[in-house]
Amino acid sequence: MKELVGILAGNTFMLSDTRGDVDWSADYPTGLFAWDTRFLSKWALTIDGERLHELSIDDLQYFESRFFLVPGAPTHYVDAKVSVIRHRSVGGTFEERLTVLNHRDEPVTLTVRMEIECDFADLFDAREARPKKSGTVTVVEEDRLRLCYQRGRHINETIISSTTPAEIDESGLTFQVELDAHGQWFTTLEAVATIRPEGGRDVRENLLGYRRIRPEMRNRLAEWVDRAPRLTCDSARLAEAYQRSLVDLLALQYAGLTGETRLTASGMPWYMTLMGRNSLITGLQALPFVPDIARSALAVLALLQGSRVDDFRDEEPGKIVHEVRYGEPGAFEERPHTVYYGAADTTPLFVILLDEYELWTGDSSLVRRLEYEARAALDWIDTYGDLVGNGYIWYERRSPGGLENQGWKDSAEAVRYADGQMPGSPRASCELQGYAYDAKVRGARLARTFWNDHPYAERLEREAAELKARFNRDFWVADGEYYALALDAEGGQVDALASNIGHLLWSGIVPESRAAKVAEHLFGDRLYSGWGIRTLASDHARYDPIGYHVGTIWPFDNSIIAWGLRRYGFGEEAGRLAQTMIEASGYFGGRLPEAFAGYDRTLTRFPVQYPRACSPFASSAGAPLLLLRSLLGLRPHGDHLRVEPAIPAELGRMEVIGIPGRWGRSDAFGRGRSGPVSR
Repeated sequence: MKELVGILAGNTFMLSDTRGDVDWSADYPTGLFAWDTRFLSKWALTIDGERLHELSIDDLQYFESRFFLVPGAPTHYVDAKVSVIRHRSVGGTFEERLTVLNHRDEPVTLTVRMEIECDFADLFDAREARPKKSGTVTVVEEDRLRLCYQRGRHINETIISSTTPAEIDESGLTFQVELDAHGQWFTTLEAVATIRPEGGRDVRENLLGYRRIRPEMRNRLAEWVDRAPRLTCDSARLAEAYQRSLVDLLALQYAGLTGETRLTASGMPWYMTLMGRNSLITGLQALPFVPDIARSALAVLALLQGSRVDDFRDEEPGKIVHEVRYGEPGAFEERPHTVYYGAADTTPLFVILLDEYELWTGDSSLVRRLEYEARAALDWIDTYGDLVGNGYIWYERRSPGGLENQGWKDSAEAVRYADGQMPGSPRASCELQGYAYDAKVRGARLARTFWNDHPYAERLEREAAELKARFNRDFWVADGEYYALALDAEGGQVDALASNIGHLLWSGIVPESRAAKVAEHLFGDRLYSGWGIRTLASDHARYDPIGYHVGTIWPFDNSIIAWGLRRYGFGEEAGRLAQTMIEASGYFGGRLPEAFAGYDRTLTRFPVQYPRACSPFASSAGAPLLLLRSLLGLRPHGDHLRVEPAIPAELGRMEVIGIPGRWGRSDAFGRGRSGPVSR
């Protein structure tokens, strides 16, 4: 797979090859992207007509990087007489400072050129290498190059300028550079993007909608890390993963719809936007460390909650949004994803996060403020969510451009019988029922404690108990002793063995008598690879170790499973899974990707990359945080923090200082195989 270098700031990112160049490729879309649109599709540097070769890449911060280069092919650079430094950053604008150094004992004249193009492709079109339906217009102005695209009242522009005079033509900027002996020359190129969507009201300028310069971003990063709890531990890989997670969670934040609330984009490059499920899961994972992520997610998702029946967007009253997109196809309703509701799990997860947020923070004002939205979400579970009328959450897309599967495994291949056949619709996947059960239990607590509605609380508790009994009757595969992946349209079991069963432990819907069997399956050879728990059992017909939801290993999935194992007292198993994930993170520089391959550990000494995985990915960044919570057994107990460590001996000692919550700040300490410790 082609090696790429990326920098990002919120939902803006630049992806290039190892030379710093962007060149259109069907292999992998590189370029400068913001708001789901590509604003640079070519950005290629030459010296005297030669492309450059990388010597080294300095990954300075998430928003800036530096490339050390020489002209020509690799065999030329031993005695190179010229070198180049490209120092780029994104945030407010995209800037690249070029420094050319002459290592000769005599003057030299060089032609430095930046080739520039822009196709203004929507992110989905860029991913599939689909050409734009119409071209762009390039305007050469006195001191800048302006690239324009217009469709109706939808206008995109990229404006390129430099701090030193250049010869500007429709294909780029050229500099005639004269260098003294051992001299140097530099200039700064700046790209400013402007978007005016259909309707002409909202103008987003300078990529992020506001200007941020590097010192401010560095200060914000330092403040963000300083506010988070401090981890000291024996495991260097855990320390690296924890620090990387904190940085990535900040890197993915961007200004929200109101301009005040900060949202967390889901993942670079495909999901640099608000995704309901990922926002809720990341909020849950990060609660003990950076609770602001959960609060922002709840506030914004409440604003976007469905209010009508709209088949094109799969919208229904009370339903929590799946995805928000900003690109051109959504603006012209070619796709439903401007605000798309095709997810069946976001709505119960919203209630779950609201309750968990209050348990940790004691912020009862938010629970009271969002009472209407939480009740609407709980009502959705029993009305629009129950398509069949038998007390389960079902899904079936109505939008022609919508998702076939609407659980977290939402690819077309994700829900199959063990023999590989595809069930009809509607479908009711197992984890949805676990989430619904948990939402009702938690909703009852909120109703009784904060909404002063005891009859409603009692009703929710009764419904939760009935759902638990019904679920354990209908989903349990008796001859295999595990839970079916889903029910099909006829109510029959979709008998695949999948990682979803681990989410059932987290939800609490599994009876104590069956929990050990679920844990046994999770760590059996069919699901457990040695690097983590696969999405699908390896003996199933559709199993593929590099299939998106049919054999890969997802870090967020494994973190939820570890949390569920701790809930049922399987501390040793949870610790084993956490240790495996932490070990895997070391092979990715501390940054767990969206997913990696499900090959058995006996076949490979390292986890294998999954093609086209997002990295960073918000809920993968959240995974080490939730794993750390599971290892230390952190949970709120009234106004106190309870700590019950279950740490593998190999991970040794760990201490988290300054955990925020309703108790103020508290510390947690644990040592491998140690007993409970709390402070």
